Amino acid sequence: MNRKVKTILERFSYGCGDFGCNIIYTAMSTFLLFYYTDYAGVNALAVGTIMMFSRVFDGISDIIMGIIVDRTKSRFGKARPWLLRMCVPFALSGVLLFSVPAGWTSAARLVYVFITYNLTSTVIYTAINVPYSSLNALMTQDPYERSVLSIFRNLLATAGTLTINMVTLPLVEFFGDNGAAWTKTFCILGLLAIAAFLINFFGTTERVKAVGAENGKAQDVPVREGILALFKNKYWIMMTCVLALFFLNYSVNGGTTVFYAKDILGDRDLVSTINGIFNIVQIAGMFFIAMLVKKLGKRNVFAMGLV
Repeated sequence: MNRKVKTILERFSYGCGDFGCNIIYTAMSTFLLFYYTDYAGVNALAVGTIMMFSRVFDGISDIIMGIIVDRTKSRFGKARPWLLRMCVPFALSGVLLFSVPAGWTSAARLVYVFITYNLTSTVIYTAINVPYSSLNALMTQDPYERSVLSIFRNLLATAGTLTINMVTLPLVEFFGDNGAAWTKTFCILGLLAIAAFLINFFGTTERVKAVGAENGKAQDVPVREGILALFKNKYWIMMTCVLALFFLNYSVNGGTTVFYAKDILGDRDLVSTINGIFNIVQIAGMFFIAMLVKKLGKRNVFAMGLV
């Protein structure tokens, strides 16, 4: 069986999954705290505390969802069924995030934020992003082809980030620049996320089977044994630490940009320009990554990127 991805269209379809993920992820990283404090009237310290504890729960839910994906058996494969099942709840959760009831008391609004933020970040985002992250390895076993898929993923992810950064505030202003305007904006962006995940689902194929799966002899690895194996893998530990630092940096920069534009530069709309330039440079750089990976190898290119 040819286990390589065959067409540019399939690579593009794979990348659309991260475009869809970033519709909500970028909104949470860049605009959610701003919305909570300036439109919903929620205390920033309380929101920060909720977000911090949510990350702890999120790490646990990631492991649980990984186990669920690994044990999923369907005619669509292991990962793709979850993209279809969760794309609509994912879009709805984004709308709920930006729909804090204005007439509620401060305590009630805080409870609403706690429930909807954890529902989105810990449950629904995990239920669609973990399967999507697994899809690369289920589409092909070819190392170079996986690198190319990752480039398409990052390219479309950045395109999703660019879209959110460029259109969110203009749409909010178009709809009236109030709390309800944010809800209307994410109704539109939610539909865009659903479309991206449907392209991802229908445009990709899972080709890779577990060892022994074709003759019915594949065995499930016990959960405890699998977790212990992870912590004995020094390379997994290294990458986990690096990615933790990467996402910490991404979250801090993303969450403060809108406040920096509004309070320091005196124009909140400059956030679109700042993030837009950043994303365009990212997209331009990605066109050179495949060539560099083929010539220098993934490890060396990664090291260069860190420098």
